[in-house]
Amino acid sequence: MFVVGLTGGIGSGKSAATSIFEDLGIDVVDADLASREAVLPGSKSLSEIQKKFGNEILLEDKSLNRAKLREIIFDSSEDKVWLEQLLHPEIRNIIQSKLKKSSSEYVILVSPLLFETDQHEFCNDTILIDSSLDSQISRTSKRDSVSKDSVKKIISAQMSREDKLKIATIVIKNDDSLEQLETNVKKVHKNLLKKIHK
Repeated sequence: MFVVGLTGGIGSGKSAATSIFEDLGIDVVDADLASREAVLPGSKSLSEIQKKFGNEILLEDKSLNRAKLREIIFDSSEDKVWLEQLLHPEIRNIIQSKLKKSSSEYVILVSPLLFETDQHEFCNDTILIDSSLDSQISRTSKRDSVSKDSVKKIISAQMSREDKLKIATIVIKNDDSLEQLETNVKKVHKNLLKKIHK
């Protein structure tokens, strides 16, 4: 199983790149979906979270109130560490079992926190979808209808673009059109297949 991690800052074009890989017949495992699965109603993790923070952490349908949880851990680094220690191993297990089920020539693990967590350790190669700060800001503020200042805050809280560029084994530039991104992704796809079939 050849695993290729894919990451990028907010508004860099991760989703667009990922769907191009899917169109090429490549399986995709989404770390964000795995993190949601880890706290589904009835899960052990969710009942631990409820025990620690009380019933106001749940919505009416008994699912996790993510906004409330974000608020709590934003104000307390201790709670943040506790939560990470609870969830990271569970998310890791879900990701691993999904990767094992893949049947395409290689599998993409898309994760906004690929390098910040230990998820990059699953990967044979890592792709960074790299965009200029201006592109990231304009895409995100349009997509999420938020102010440019809000986007800048989110970007400054993420691992820096420079650090990601140092770690990634493959960089796909995404400052032009969707057609250009598709061309760049197809080139990387071709090279990955060559590498796998050496």
